[in-house]
Amino acid sequence: MRGKYVFSVVLFSVLLMVIANSYVVVKAVPWILVILLPLFLAINILGAVGAIEIKSKGIRNCYRGVSLLTIFLIVATASFVWHVVLIKGNLYAGSVNWVWSAIICVCVEAVIFWNGIIRVYLTSIQLGIKQRIIGIIFGMVPVANLIALFGIIRTVKKEVLFEIEKEKVNEERKNRQICFTKYPLLLVHGVFFRDSRYFNYWGRVPKELEKNGAKIYYGNHQSALSVADSGQELAKRIKEIVSETGCEKVNIIAHSKGGLDCRYAVSCLDAAPYVASITTINTPHRGCQFADYLLTKIPLSAKEKIARTYNSTLKKLGDTNPDFLAAVEDLTASTCRKRDKMMKDASGILCRSVGSIMEKADRGKFPLNFSYQLVKFFDGKNDGLVSEDSFQWGEEYILLTTKKKRGISHGDVIDLNRENLPDFDVREFYVSLVEDLKNRGL
Repeated sequence: MRGKYVFSVVLFSVLLMVIANSYVVVKAVPWILVILLPLFLAINILGAVGAIEIKSKGIRNCYRGVSLLTIFLIVATASFVWHVVLIKGNLYAGSVNWVWSAIICVCVEAVIFWNGIIRVYLTSIQLGIKQRIIGIIFGMVPVANLIALFGIIRTVKKEVLFEIEKEKVNEERKNRQICFTKYPLLLVHGVFFRDSRYFNYWGRVPKELEKNGAKIYYGNHQSALSVADSGQELAKRIKEIVSETGCEKVNIIAHSKGGLDCRYAVSCLDAAPYVASITTINTPHRGCQFADYLLTKIPLSAKEKIARTYNSTLKKLGDTNPDFLAAVEDLTASTCRKRDKMMKDASGILCRSVGSIMEKADRGKFPLNFSYQLVKFFDGKNDGLVSEDSFQWGEEYILLTTKKKRGISHGDVIDLNRENLPDFDVREFYVSLVEDLKNRGL
């Protein structure tokens, strides 16, 4: 695939080099524009995408954008050298021809550049805000603009090639439907978030699972309630899904506080007969000592003011009766220890847990890169919010990290930032989790 990419970029670069530096030829033989103009239009529309089959429209446009930027870089460099040779060797008859050649060359390359950069800015997921801003600020600064452009091309090309490989893998295993489990999946979000049709809490994970046969439902519970109240909402939701679909049971995958909510629904309410498995992701089963400290040190008036602001805002966004303080207090280590003794695991339900840790906070995203140091002081190694000691629960446990210094944060583990991490393919990890459920007959 990389060979096809290189070949197509080189071919289009040669063609564009001819077009950009054809002033003298066009002046002598004007009818050649009948060939050059359609060719220039084709390069702008296609980029180098014809070399590789890409099904996703977004990735296809992103690929076109990065290939156009690469072509621009090659042609701009070659054209600059060419025009230096022309003026040094006095190869053009008169400076007017040289000036017009340079103007047309710049215009042709500008069209290619802006076509590529706009496509990339609109379609790339891995090109973060920081890199976009750097590209804008240094766009008109010589040398610095080339360094910024090199960075953009490197980031986006890596993203495109990665996504093309994922398309290929999914196509090869499409008929196997490796995520088509006996019971559907119920994805349960953590605290301070809601299930939204516009911004999926689980990032790109649900679509990846559905491509491989999974049937997915969401908790649709409020963003901030006590564990007991959230548990009641989830117990009701589980029964609704079973009643409406006739599926008998669900496989639950729950993140953060959502894991505590689901455990409560199964252990303390009457949801157990309708649950085949529970997989908790970075759930604070033994709570967070950092939360105890904050609730102790922050004045009551300040806590109540924060709670009122949050609750009123979330009511406007759809929550019927959010309770910020109840949600936070139920995540303290003291409360979790008491509740953990009370919540007995139901027999006949597969119970397993997943945790992740960050290795170096400054490589992560705000605000978890900031909270990591605070949590580390009280709880030790953590994911930016929850400590390693608090993750483990059930009969199976997986601890995730990366070989490099970044690690995997509380948000990374649910693809919250849609970021491709080195050494950890979050989408493929969930595919393997669900494939395992299928292999177990669940």
